[in-house]
Amino acid sequence: MGTDWSLHAVAPPVGVAEGVQAALDRVVAQMSQWEAGSDLARFNRAPAGEWHSLPSEFADVVAAGLAIGSASGGAFGIALGELSEAWGFGTAPPSTSLGTALVPAPDGVDFDPATRNIRRRDGALLDLSGIAKGYGVDLAADWLLAQGVRHFLIEVGGELRGEGIRPDGQPWWVDVEVPPSWAGAGWRIALHDLSVATSGDYRRGVEIDGQHYSHSFDPRTGRPIANGVRSVTVVHRQCMMADGWATALTVLGAEAGIMLADERDLAACILANGREHVSRAWSAMLD
Repeated sequence: MGTDWSLHAVAPPVGVAEGVQAALDRVVAQMSQWEAGSDLARFNRAPAGEWHSLPSEFADVVAAGLAIGSASGGAFGIALGELSEAWGFGTAPPSTSLGTALVPAPDGVDFDPATRNIRRRDGALLDLSGIAKGYGVDLAADWLLAQGVRHFLIEVGGELRGEGIRPDGQPWWVDVEVPPSWAGAGWRIALHDLSVATSGDYRRGVEIDGQHYSHSFDPRTGRPIANGVRSVTVVHRQCMMADGWATALTVLGAEAGIMLADERDLAACILANGREHVSRAWSAMLD
């Protein structure tokens, strides 16, 4: 995933690091767009229109991504791989004709959750980078719980999930990172059987002809966003959902993002245009 991970656990069993690494390796082997031998890479190289059977983990992420895309009115997409490649966020340098070549990505894939079969349409390449890392956190956390580890905090590239409590009886407290030069202070969140993910325009981007472009795309336009959003943080039981929704709300922008977060009862905080915008569920967590 191009990042590292850390774990704080109470009374972990022997071999816990190897078990966590194996869970994360499974996500990479199935869903990485940078590993040529991954299931995702092979799927993207196969001819459009062919049906392929997915491993259960891969299918879970595809189903969640499609659900978030539908619930957000298309603000989240899992078939933006062609755009990612063109803008230099994939395996190739950015295209030299971006201004004229880019068009909005199609819906992209047909997926049957009952059989776990999927096919892509012309012009669509799977890209799960907006949700797979959060799923990796969940997969590792579920493995830990299955081993009897009830109290831990796991972090993968800035996405976190806390289970149980610390040895001193306190919850797992984590500080939310704020963008550089942001005037306000960040939040401190208690992760007691909760996850948190943050999407920010300051983490990744590309410089083309002296102009900086965000790594977050609007699937409806096929272009990087330019809506004033600096970062979005979402707290959710599942890290996969926190990860995916943070991306979707980033695309929607502050006003529409908070409106949808309230409709979906999502705990979300959006930093945009010099202001902090929070959902009702986020405000309720302060009480």
